[in-house]
Amino acid sequence: MRSVTFLRSESIPLPLPLLALAIASFGIGTSEFIIMGLLPDVARDLVVTIPTAGLLVTGYAIAVTLGAPILAILTARLPPRWTLFAMVVIFAIGNLGCALAPNYGFLMAARIVTALSHGTFFGVGAVVAAGLVPRHKRASAIALMFAGLTLANVLGVPLGTALGQALGWRAPFFGVIAIAILALIAMFLWLPRTIANSGGNILDEFKVLTRPQVLLAMSMSVLASMSLFSVFTYITPLLEHVSGASPAAVTWILLLFGVGLTLGNVLGGRLADWRLMPSLQLLLGLVTLALGLLTLTAGNLPMAAATIFVWGILAFALVSPMQLRIVDKAAEAPNLASTLNQGAFNLGNATGAWLGGAAITAGVTYDHLPWIGAVVALLALLVTAFAAHSDRGAASGPHGEAPCQTA
Repeated sequence: MRSVTFLRSESIPLPLPLLALAIASFGIGTSEFIIMGLLPDVARDLVVTIPTAGLLVTGYAIAVTLGAPILAILTARLPPRWTLFAMVVIFAIGNLGCALAPNYGFLMAARIVTALSHGTFFGVGAVVAAGLVPRHKRASAIALMFAGLTLANVLGVPLGTALGQALGWRAPFFGVIAIAILALIAMFLWLPRTIANSGGNILDEFKVLTRPQVLLAMSMSVLASMSLFSVFTYITPLLEHVSGASPAAVTWILLLFGVGLTLGNVLGGRLADWRLMPSLQLLLGLVTLALGLLTLTAGNLPMAAATIFVWGILAFALVSPMQLRIVDKAAEAPNLASTLNQGAFNLGNATGAWLGGAAITAGVTYDHLPWIGAVVALLALLVTAFAAHSDRGAASGPHGEAPCQTA
């Protein structure tokens, strides 16, 4: 991937390109997260255990992780606009396979196809979004693009879960295909046609991954996402078995969680534009506390719902700051690094989903599962504190953060 250059057309209002990216991210986010709300239904229909069905989350995330560097190479010479188009087409094809899957193996394969588009879309999209605004607004622009991902949890996942409960778990995937078509139309109409690559050698750009701060930034992403998905993958059975929630109540709590993600997305963008690393440390500390609290409140449905809402705010407030951190620390190859950081997030998704499933299989009860997420969040905090300490100890150079981010 290359850095991108923007020749802005005065005829294209600035919010519309970001809105087009947000529509696509809404569809991709709905497809990624809907499986959590449908997990018991999928398990029953395809005759597998819930931990086995949970591997659909792991498989998706691994495919994002492995697909990100491969597609980074394959799309290196494409203009970013066409790369984004191609990713949405792949996404639509994968979801059609999910909707028609006759068995578990086919569904897993279709999820993998869908996932191949994820890392490159969000990686390139984040750099495109950041390039549309002044430097001090970059995190907020990234957050606006990722707003589609949070709305997927506010609207897509709860409505998809309700649709799946009413018409069968396959129905939501047909709905996602319709969103993909809408996203393609919006991107064709609104994305600037003058986004150009800057040239360079993709293999040379991979050298940026040898930088300690780049590796630390990706480690932060892995651990933060691992903390979230070790618990969130199994949130439906946790609510049903521990909190006593009905399927309808689960839908409303998922909606509440999605509202929290949306608020967190806005909060994270503003905090990152203010002071990036101190904000990350504060948020990770609060995530650790929130997950610890969930182990105590899980048995009481209203208190569990309130805790999950706060957890959602804190967990997604981490996303745009971490994405901006990797773009800053890999300034010569922002597209590549941003794409690979999406792979890092999804490596955390996969590891977290596997860890949670392994813990359940080993006998950990659902009400104690949040302790695992809390410990992983604490590890993320330690890595972030070390990275911040390294920033302060390093001499000021061309790869340092802007003063407004590190002060």
